[in-house]
Amino acid sequence: NETIIMVISMNLKLQDIRENNELSQKAVADILNVSQPTYSRWEKEIEIIPLNKLILFAKYFNVSLDYLCNLSLIKKENKNYNYIVNKELSSNNIINFRKKNNLTQKELAIFLNTTPSTICAYEKGKTLILTSFAYQICKKYNISMDYICGLVK
Repeated sequence: NETIIMVISMNLKLQDIRENNELSQKAVADILNVSQPTYSRWEKEIEIIPLNKLILFAKYFNVSLDYLCNLSLIKKENKNYNYIVNKELSSNNIINFRKKNNLTQKELAIFLNTTPSTICAYEKGKTLILTSFAYQICKKYNISMDYICGLVK
């Protein structure tokens, strides 16, 4: 399953970056404004880190989402990288991706094992896409997670 692979590889990346910066789990948890047990569950592959926390992690360590999710070996490809989530840009990018690939909301929902109303909420900018859904889209369609999330244009 792609999601399991993503969780394992991303969690190893989180741990590697944390350890390379000689920080404890508690220190990173404080940076992300979560408890140490919560952060530990992300590193131990028990849970998937929410996208807003993943973006905060990326910002603190100055890396891209593509790098954190092992979609790229380059830490940060774009100098115009914006770590502030732009829900409008993200929603437009999801719509553009879906239309470019001739997918209906229903087809995308089936692929992600969710509902068309969830896809609609992402496309209207009401909700930020789940980390695992963004990863599945990016992996299958070979596009940037940073782009889907509206961090780069």
